[in-house]
Amino acid sequence: MSLRVLNPNAEVLNKSAALHMNINAAKGLQDVLKTNLGPKGTIKMLVGGAGDIKLTKDGNTLLKEMQIQNPTAIMIARTAVAQDDISGDGTTSTVIFIGELMKQSERCIDEGMHPRVLVDGFEIAKRATLQFLEKFKTPVVMGDEPDKEILKMVARTTLRTKLYESLADQLTDIVVNAVLCIRKPEEAIDLFMVELMHMRHKFDVDTRLVEGLVLDHGSRHPDMKRRAENCYILTCNVSLEYEKSILKLMTLLPASEVNAGFFYSNAEQREAMVAAERRQHAVLYSVFGNIKYALDHVQVCSGNDNNFVVINQKGIDPPSLDLLARAGIIALRRAKRRNMERLVLACGGEAVNSVDDLTPGCLGWAGLVYEHVLGEEKYTFVENVKNPHSCTILIKGPNDHTIAQIKDAVRDGLRAVKNTIEDEAVVLGAGAFEVAARQYLVNEVKKTVEGRAQLGVEAFADALLVVPKTLAENAGLDTQDVIIALKGEHDRGNIVGLNQHSGDPIDPLMEGIFDNYSVKRQIINSGPVIASQLLLVDEVIRAGRNMRKPT
Repeated sequence: MSLRVLNPNAEVLNKSAALHMNINAAKGLQDVLKTNLGPKGTIKMLVGGAGDIKLTKDGNTLLKEMQIQNPTAIMIARTAVAQDDISGDGTTSTVIFIGELMKQSERCIDEGMHPRVLVDGFEIAKRATLQFLEKFKTPVVMGDEPDKEILKMVARTTLRTKLYESLADQLTDIVVNAVLCIRKPEEAIDLFMVELMHMRHKFDVDTRLVEGLVLDHGSRHPDMKRRAENCYILTCNVSLEYEKSILKLMTLLPASEVNAGFFYSNAEQREAMVAAERRQHAVLYSVFGNIKYALDHVQVCSGNDNNFVVINQKGIDPPSLDLLARAGIIALRRAKRRNMERLVLACGGEAVNSVDDLTPGCLGWAGLVYEHVLGEEKYTFVENVKNPHSCTILIKGPNDHTIAQIKDAVRDGLRAVKNTIEDEAVVLGAGAFEVAARQYLVNEVKKTVEGRAQLGVEAFADALLVVPKTLAENAGLDTQDVIIALKGEHDRGNIVGLNQHSGDPIDPLMEGIFDNYSVKRQIINSGPVIASQLLLVDEVIRAGRNMRKPT
């Protein structure tokens, strides 16, 4: 009533109406995303306003691409997207966990319980679950030589939730080797050093790891070599173009005339142009002289038939390309800045901004450099490098939908491996942790809680079971039979998860099904916080300056 006095145009939802709006929004978003969970999850088709189609089962992609208008659903979606930004996975799990917390809360609230009591129980259960997670996790030793088998199991678990089994198993080795390639001792892993390059070509199973670089352009001279072995790489940021600015300054002619040709009206202007051109050629010949000296010096020292490759961030004009081609040097111009950084990490050497003091120490090395032409596109492969700290995953597929799915899956796989190395721990998957945490909350924690907050702990414990329930439902299994079987095994002291093929309990440790510790921890931290805030909303007011009804 007081709000009506302040703003008669405000739209208000009071108490139970506001609470049920929040609960229904959370349940609605849960129903949309829960069918995507797990290896047996289904795929969503997103159709854009222009008719473009996107097929995905990645929760993060869905929440970013879907047009969500309900304010509660937007809040949950932002939380889930933040989950993906922080830990790299767990978007779908976060949404269905929040939705299940709200669903369990609805049952208690309909029976007359105050939301504050539920929230207090959630907080107790959250702290107890985080403590249980610390005991439940499996430590993994990550020294100078990480355990590749554990990393492969984690990557395989993540990739199989996004792609079909055989392709996921093939990509597992690629993802693990890519992360280990860029890993440096005592330094944080920078996944930006793994370039994801796609090529619409052949089949998805032709995706491979290139321990080097794939540049999305080729040489611009018809006589330049297309393949070379034992190559020394010069990475530079030097202008090898005819400087039009000098000519324009010397001749005082408009830029359009400089581009079109040489124009002069008297002998002085002609002499000025000739002098400017001679100076420019002197600079270029000096540059090529230094490059040739470095090449000759390297070949004399090594005594092998080596080749030379120049990759320049700035331009190289046709006369310069011709000079390089006649010297047997492969030259690429206009390389992207990020590729220049990766070239040094992959091939070694130094990126130079001047060739005046060029030494053999500035040069990197690659065993093979070759050009691949696909339609009108050219790609340059730099492979067989020594001690690479940057690599490229070349994603191939027959169409854009396949490439987009593989790219999303590979990103999640890379982050899963990175998390495992940094956490030095994993958590048993296939729903094993959720069932074990639920039994711990009900059998031990609930007995230590006094009053009605016990119901909040119980609601939290039952909400944890949404993961194995959803896995069973997506696999076409009977959820009640599955949950009863899993609870029975855990009561007997066996840590088991769900076999989605048969519906029987399995040992995740023996099957190699592991989840990320940091992802589980983030889900347990963020889910109850959002659910608690939504439960404590007793009034929804639409009264913004831009939302008022016309008077």
